[in-house]
Amino acid sequence: MHHLPLDHPGTPDHRSPGRFLWWLAKGQRATLLGGMAFGIVWMSSQAVIPAVIGRAIDRGVADRDGSELVRWAGLLLAIGLVQAGTGIMRHRFAVTNWLITAYRVVQLVTRQTVRLGGTLPRKVSTGEVVAIGTTDLSHLGQVMDVSARFSGAVVSFVLVSVILLSTSVTLGLVVLIGVPALMLLLAPMLGPLQRRSAHQRHLMGRLSNTASDIVGGLRVLRGIGGEQVFHDRYRRESQTTRAAGVQVARLQSVLDALQVFLPGFFVVVVVWLGARSAVQGSITPGELVAFYGYSAFLLIPLRTATEYANKLIRGRVAAGRVCAVLALEPEVREPERAAAAPPAGCDLRDDRTGLVVRPGLLTAIVSDQPDESAALADRLGMAAGELDDDVRLGGVPLTALSPADVRRRILVSDTGAMFFSGRLGDRLDVTGRGDVAAALETASAGDILDALPDGLDTVVAERGRSFSGGQRQRLVLARALAAAPEILVLVEPTSAVDAHTESRIAARLRHHRAGLTTVVTTTSPLLLDAADAVAYLRGGSVVATGTHAELLETDAAYRAVVTRESADLTDVTDATDLTEATR
Repeated sequence: MHHLPLDHPGTPDHRSPGRFLWWLAKGQRATLLGGMAFGIVWMSSQAVIPAVIGRAIDRGVADRDGSELVRWAGLLLAIGLVQAGTGIMRHRFAVTNWLITAYRVVQLVTRQTVRLGGTLPRKVSTGEVVAIGTTDLSHLGQVMDVSARFSGAVVSFVLVSVILLSTSVTLGLVVLIGVPALMLLLAPMLGPLQRRSAHQRHLMGRLSNTASDIVGGLRVLRGIGGEQVFHDRYRRESQTTRAAGVQVARLQSVLDALQVFLPGFFVVVVVWLGARSAVQGSITPGELVAFYGYSAFLLIPLRTATEYANKLIRGRVAAGRVCAVLALEPEVREPERAAAAPPAGCDLRDDRTGLVVRPGLLTAIVSDQPDESAALADRLGMAAGELDDDVRLGGVPLTALSPADVRRRILVSDTGAMFFSGRLGDRLDVTGRGDVAAALETASAGDILDALPDGLDTVVAERGRSFSGGQRQRLVLARALAAAPEILVLVEPTSAVDAHTESRIAARLRHHRAGLTTVVTTTSPLLLDAADAVAYLRGGSVVATGTHAELLETDAAYRAVVTRESADLTDVTDATDLTEATR
């Protein structure tokens, strides 16, 4: 009995699609060999049945010997029972092999996703990952599934060839030479089929990515009237993908037709030669019946062989896409020799901008360019694409510390943070020891919980789509607060809430994080007024620091940014209230 998912999926060899498939096969060699063994016995049982029937006719019917007829009939029954039993076991092993492969690939890709972190969306599209979890899994599993039947087909082909050679050298040579010749006739089509399949797979990934974008931004599209534009775009891409699929299907249809025609033609040749031998008296009537049986049976190994080649091609294409993801390296890597972690309560500094975050304080960062302050927030938590030694914790560059230690001590929660589907309580308390009630109170999210019939036991939809933008933002804030990191970096945590809610959050945040370091990027006067220190970022450098009141008084540029944002915030709040009222 195999327990899935696996305890550990292993370390894959992703240097090439072929190596990856071989690594998958080695990882489940016990079940693969079991499936092959049952597949060989299963198909070999079918291969010897015509010979048994021929002997029964010759020794029982032709010689009018009842005891011989009973003996060969009993042997035929025994072979049939063996075939039935091994067929059941072969199928069980085939399903097991498919499932093990699918689970192993899912675990590998999931582990790589966690390892890459923020690198993944910058390197691979969402649609590509979705396609791996749907079509590619199936193709990889089918390679392992068909392996048992393919091994049985090879052995049974050899067995039939030996039987035919012992009966008629001519017929045996026809089979031994003819079957490989048929496979060679199909070989020129396999290369183009692989190229077309790879192209179609690429287009399917792009189409899945487009669909994910449309679904994720549906509310925004409706708000700006862009549904038709994206609908037309999706139609164009889907038609391109359909055309590529038709090209694959055309070649596949020719291959399928040849898989029927060529073996059928070959069987006709074998039957004709057998009939001539019977007429000439070189074989007995029973052997002639056996030849007919062999002719019908040969269709099975021939079609299985071509099916294996077809599925192997699709499996190699799928393996190539998986290998592309597994070959990615995270932008944040483990240093060769990690420095000793500085003690708790250290300054967090960014030499590039001149920002100094004092321990235990609530520090706000203001910039007239939101992307600039957001990029700084990412760098403070080592979440940016480009890393350097400018950010230091207690004088130690973050790049010299273990990434796991940095993640444990510094948490960055940005506006793009989402929820996984599942129980709400589990999604809010990701550490398993957070104070969820206090976090919800600080995030002013109690009303959200009250409106849910099952409270924290409510099942969250994918990406938290069952919540409005403002609700989702407050729940994301509550999740970050419940984690209680030493240093918490919040990027525009109140951009989607109304002024009254923002006022409550601002008043509670400082008290909730008392004694811990908190950094907030914002231009909201309500949050700025609650901050212990404010850093004004302009042109990539901190040009002024102080309290919100001091900077309003002494810095005209800061005052212009904050007061302009205040006016815009009122407009946004009114629009948000109107949108929520019409929902």
